[in-house]
Amino acid sequence: MKKQTSIAVLLLAAVVSACGSKMTTDITAPVAASKVKFFNFGVNAPMVNFYAGTTKMTAISSTTGVESVLGTAYGSAGSGGFYATIAPGSYALSANIAAATDKDLAISKVTATIADGKNYSFYTSGFYDATAKSVDGFVVEDGYPATIDYTQSLVRFVNAISNSQPIILYAKNQLTGTEVAVGTAIAYKTGGTFVGLPQGVYDLSARLAGSTTNLFTRTSMSFNAGRVYTIGARGDITITSTTATNRPFFDNTANR
Repeated sequence: MKKQTSIAVLLLAAVVSACGSKMTTDITAPVAASKVKFFNFGVNAPMVNFYAGTTKMTAISSTTGVESVLGTAYGSAGSGGFYATIAPGSYALSANIAAATDKDLAISKVTATIADGKNYSFYTSGFYDATAKSVDGFVVEDGYPATIDYTQSLVRFVNAISNSQPIILYAKNQLTGTEVAVGTAIAYKTGGTFVGLPQGVYDLSARLAGSTTNLFTRTSMSFNAGRVYTIGARGDITITSTTATNRPFFDNTANR
């Protein structure tokens, strides 16, 4: 046994010597301390996978071992709405077709600088052009404070409706009846600051500045104390149907 052990030790030493620095962990690359969340809000856009450069950031799992032809559908967030970690740096963030036809074709691409330790959201937006196979896109920083006030919730509004004028988001507390504006009027491809709201169930409405007419609404949205939320607007502002897929719509996604 001693002889066999000695031979094994010598063989291991030889392997380590032959590999040299290749067995040393590379710690020179930036730590993935930043995060990005991905949304497919481009009206009529196909299912997509999101990329940062050549690195796939979101995908649908497959049980066959072959890459799924499904991806993030319109009106959905990639990875179930969770953030994907990413090292700081400059990236070409893109939404690439997931289907077998035109597989991996980028239909939206935005160059963004990801700062160390910060969080971002990438949106496809506007209307998908089936001929050009392209759709708008934009990136906003998710600039909520590092220290969270656990006595209230934080809410902000992002406008991804390309044919809308700047919109003000209003939130009405169902219990108290108190209605407040969640920030100021937000133009297309921009997001507002996070506003503190008491915990509760709210009815949301979109209005133009100076108007009392609701453009569209969504009822019974719960905001919990100590949580951070983004209300994203998507769809076609001209649609009046309450059931059409491309109607103007409020999406509620938790940032944390």
